[in-house]
Amino acid sequence: MAKIVLVHSFRGGTGKSNTTANLATAIACTGQRVAVIDTDIQSPGIHVLFGMEQENPLKHTLNDYLWGDCAIEDAAYEVSPAAVRQSNGSIFLLPSSIEAEDMTRVLHEGYDVRLLKNGFRNLVKALNLDYIFVDTHPGLNEETLLSIAIANILVVILRPDRQDLQGTAVMVDLARQLKVPKILMIVNRVLQDLDSDAVRQQLEAKYDVPVVGVLPNCDEMMRLASSDLFCLQYPDHPLTQEIKTVAQSIMT
Repeated sequence: MAKIVLVHSFRGGTGKSNTTANLATAIACTGQRVAVIDTDIQSPGIHVLFGMEQENPLKHTLNDYLWGDCAIEDAAYEVSPAAVRQSNGSIFLLPSSIEAEDMTRVLHEGYDVRLLKNGFRNLVKALNLDYIFVDTHPGLNEETLLSIAIANILVVILRPDRQDLQGTAVMVDLARQLKVPKILMIVNRVLQDLDSDAVRQQLEAKYDVPVVGVLPNCDEMMRLASSDLFCLQYPDHPLTQEIKTVAQSIMT
């Protein structure tokens, strides 16, 4: 049965989309069929990491499905890199529209998250999926809370920052109230001179949630500037090894 993995952060700037894309790729490289859905409809961008440009309008996006204009599988595009195809895996991307009028419409009207629940079920059947990764809009709103409620796994990403620490506590508490079956935590952009084990122990004690990844801040990620998937460009890098560790925790 396919797993729905919701990747969320309380604040923007945590590297959520980069982490989502790399985790999905790491899992697809084990031979799994994975869909990545960009529900950050107000500020979409994960498509860039998979080399999908939207200068020429796409036939369909996630917006079209949410507004009843197409089936959800019609908004799915295969974006499998060569390394994924060689592993007999697949990645499908469901991008959100980058058209200004579509983003404005979402801000004014919102969308019915219940359509996502039905859509996930249809997408799994249509594409024979093993995993669906949902890249969310940061913060807490009605759509996010409803999305969390239908996730099998919630992956919370935060930075070692006081504002992130406070907001994440609220988010973890809400996830427990919504009875999310599995909550995992990733700490991103950790300075390399910090003791990663100490950071892990401190946060696990604070939140009582497994910290499955402590991702180091690195110049290579900055230089890549979201132009490609880090785990494929730097397969032997310590950050890639940590991403693979997180991927194993998700698949376990």
